[in-house]
Amino acid sequence: MQKNKATSPEKKAALEAIRAEFKGTSADTQCARLLEALARFPITTFEAMRYLDVYHCPARILQLRKAGHRILTHRQTVLTEAGVRHCVGLYTREGME
Repeated sequence: MQKNKATSPEKKAALEAIRAEFKGTSADTQCARLLEALARFPITTFEAMRYLDVYHCPARILQLRKAGHRILTHRQTVLTEAGVRHCVGLYTREGME
């Protein structure tokens, strides 16, 4: 397992801009935010929760896959703000790994 570094300030700002562009809490809106972010860079489950307001990322990924999007899941260990290690999903669009 690979240990993830903290989200860069640039990536955080880009994710927050996506969240601001796609307002709302519906599953479709969350999918739109996630898809836009995945077009730019890989996203961890924690990043989707913290910066995109996608609180059940695996469900949204499944919804996107069922719609025909080719998204890969990699396992990655990240440290929380409390210093606890967690194994989370790192999502990428196929061909962008």
